[in-house]
Amino acid sequence: MIQVTRELLERLPKTDLHVHLDGSVRPETLVELAKEYGKELPTYDPEELADYMHVKDARDLVDYLSRFDVTLSVMQTPESLERIAYELAEDAARENVVYMEVRYSPILHTREGMPLTEVVDAPLRGLARAREDFGIRTALIICGIRNMSPETSRDLADLTVAYKNRGVVAFDLAGAEYNYPAKKHKDAFYTVINANMAATIHAGEAYGPESIHQALHYCKANRIGHGTRLFEDPDLMQYVNDFRIPLEINLTSNVQTKAVPSFEAHPLRLYYDEGLVVTLNTDNRLMSATTVTEEYWRAHQYLGFTWDELCDIAVMGFESAFMHYQEKVELLEEVIEEIERISEEAAGMAEVAEN
Repeated sequence: MIQVTRELLERLPKTDLHVHLDGSVRPETLVELAKEYGKELPTYDPEELADYMHVKDARDLVDYLSRFDVTLSVMQTPESLERIAYELAEDAARENVVYMEVRYSPILHTREGMPLTEVVDAPLRGLARAREDFGIRTALIICGIRNMSPETSRDLADLTVAYKNRGVVAFDLAGAEYNYPAKKHKDAFYTVINANMAATIHAGEAYGPESIHQALHYCKANRIGHGTRLFEDPDLMQYVNDFRIPLEINLTSNVQTKAVPSFEAHPLRLYYDEGLVVTLNTDNRLMSATTVTEEYWRAHQYLGFTWDELCDIAVMGFESAFMHYQEKVELLEEVIEEIERISEEAAGMAEVAEN
């Protein structure tokens, strides 16, 4: 049997389908930009700031989200958005994330007058440069915000459609889940789906399976962000399984937001054993102090996932990508070959060690 190590998991080709741009800023960059733009920070020491931004004591999802005010304060210029997107892709490529979908809500970056189109163009420039420099494939997902008006969501849906085939691949609904039902934003999702684009929705994290039900049946989501509480409705879980609707699992942030009491209690193992399509993602690299490799490691450490099972999850990530089918098939062939090569090398080393 192949022994799972962090080093081996780092070599594994991976996706990150659920990662927030404003939750994945390097602490050093946050300090530099704050000084450049004259923004206040809790501390200007990068190590202390990383510790402050790492959420360890959140009461709930809303408390967890409060840290984003800090990062958003420095993300109001094209230059900062381009830099942060580039650096996120660089960090992901360093741990062999081959494909990444970065999500954010452009409306949150217009506080100082930046036009919405530039809010989209800037990170696309950063991601394009990162592909040239590091080979990582990326795309953007635009988010509506649950506690904003449905009219704002429709504007953001129109923006999503305007950037179809220009780097934006889907529309999402994020933010505080409790008391802000997805069905109020269904017109925005109709706009996107009517343009033959994909949708994913944060659901079943801070609220129960009814939230997932709305995401699927009112808003026609193609994937579910989190889906942590799906198991509370076995009939709905069977539907998700039958129709192969992928779940974007975020182990670390689910523990932080109290969506689950512990890593060991996370339903990922149940979902996988029942045959659901599951993917592993970071959510927020800064606030969760995590990487994709670390999420895979925690799945192994706390939920007993073997190397073969983690390889299976990695492949499901690529299968679940919002990517044109022909391109996806080609990428999957490359990825499966690479996984087989890494597995053979690891098995050979294990055999030598045993002898």
